[in-house]
Amino acid sequence: MNITIIAVGKLKERYFTEAVEEYTKRLERYCKLNIIEVADEKTPAKNSAILNEQIKKKEAESILRFLKEDAYVVTLEIEGNHQTSEQFADMIDKLGISGISHIIFIIGGSLGLHESVMKKANYHLSFSKMTYPHQLMRVILLEQIYRGYRIIHLEPYHK
Repeated sequence: MNITIIAVGKLKERYFTEAVEEYTKRLERYCKLNIIEVADEKTPAKNSAILNEQIKKKEAESILRFLKEDAYVVTLEIEGNHQTSEQFADMIDKLGISGISHIIFIIGGSLGLHESVMKKANYHLSFSKMTYPHQLMRVILLEQIYRGYRIIHLEPYHK
């Protein structure tokens, strides 16, 4: 399985970078992982709704360039669907069995995702009703992908 994560913004903190590197290494035996970072736009503290929409649209243009026609696209959204780790693993497994060989996960910037990106999604996923920094979300997503593969292969890790 090819898994691509398209994320708005670069990882800045070393501890996030180290965590991403660790999960990338762990995932090598299960899938081909590609992480694409697109530029995040500067977001002034007191924006208007119009400016926020323009920022999200510009980030969306960068994201949409990397979408592949044959990929299954999953957007991470607060209002998305909730799953257990077992359900998430089952989703990945069933996609592979059904002939899908490429899953793209999309993590938006601090303002979220533009509607044009959400419309391209095959599935809208939420890890929580809470808001997380998008840099931390990358680590959480990688951990859940790793956990999912361990569940699929009936290997110890998931408790």
